Amino acid sequence: MDRFVYADNAATTQVSPQVFDAMVPYLKDHFGNPSSIYKLGRDASKDIEAARVKVAAALNAEPREIFFTSCGSESDNWALKGAMQLMSKKGKKHLITTVIEHHAILHTAQALERQGYEVTYLPVNDMGLVSAEDVKKAIRPDTALVSVMYANNEIGTIQPVAEIGKICHDAGVLFHTDAVQAIGAVEIDVKAQNIDMLSLSAHKFHGPKGVGAFYCRKGLVLPNLIDGGGQERSKRAGTENTAYIIGLGTAIEIACANIAEKNARLIPMREKLIDTILTTIPRCRLNGDREKRLPGNVNISFEGVEGESLLLMLDMNGICASSGSACTSGSLDPSHVLLAIGLVHEVAHGSLRLSLSDVNTMEDVDYILEKLPPVIEKLRAMSPLWERINKG
Repeated sequence: MDRFVYADNAATTQVSPQVFDAMVPYLKDHFGNPSSIYKLGRDASKDIEAARVKVAAALNAEPREIFFTSCGSESDNWALKGAMQLMSKKGKKHLITTVIEHHAILHTAQALERQGYEVTYLPVNDMGLVSAEDVKKAIRPDTALVSVMYANNEIGTIQPVAEIGKICHDAGVLFHTDAVQAIGAVEIDVKAQNIDMLSLSAHKFHGPKGVGAFYCRKGLVLPNLIDGGGQERSKRAGTENTAYIIGLGTAIEIACANIAEKNARLIPMREKLIDTILTTIPRCRLNGDREKRLPGNVNISFEGVEGESLLLMLDMNGICASSGSACTSGSLDPSHVLLAIGLVHEVAHGSLRLSLSDVNTMEDVDYILEKLPPVIEKLRAMSPLWERINKG
């Protein structure tokens, strides 16, 4: 292999040096339990609250509206299960979501269905966009919650969150968004965008794995996620993961400090990948909306190519990429997102997701564009499907 290029930042990102340095003291000398009353514990508690302030500032929220969790999936579970349990007391047992959500939402929705709740799964168009009008039409008198992801983790499409949020608020319905992929990529303002609840995860923006956050608007009192001690204002018991919370606070502050500048670098790299691939490799297509798209996301399907083989051959050339969401990369089933936007199984199987972050360079892009075409050509030469395609 000539070099190493990490282009799977939608799956996870490398912890940045600044975040690592911020965490180390809490793994060594500043190890106090934040619930303890002596100075070592009080200092840890104070620093956790400073991290909470940083997360709140990134969302234009209030610190008391931020709860630390273990990941985005936990935050999603808390939002959906908590809100539905709360609103069911008012006779509202209907949830609206979309067919392209992360499985942390879809599987939670299915679990709620088994408990007697009713769920509407809205379709998307061929670009992966949810229609705000469809959301409006789906709302019923017994609708408790709408949950629509901010940006799709596979095809990068950014949804009309503010418009959907306003529709929900006008109808007296709660609105949650899974913003795991959006933090640090777009400007988020929970007040201006009518967001009642939001989920995020540190490892998507150069923080550590194993820590996330949940924004829950003040006045919305959900049932406890974990019963036990009094941590997280008695809503989520368990001794706080101080070092990782500090890492999350540092990472989100950095990620949201220079979004415009970062995107000014990322978008030209994304566009070069898309334009060059589409014009030099026959019978491929871009998945997701070209304009309403995460700045670092490229998802392209290649006819006559099998996704797992493509990833393995790219890996042999030192390129890390994905063929779908990281949580289902071990599955041979085609992506539910790609099927939802209308791709047939054979084409969905041949998808490639390249996701860039601010640590990537144009040299990385050039290397991918050097290695990808011969890999596609070699795989197609071995593919019976490609032979059938060429014969019409």
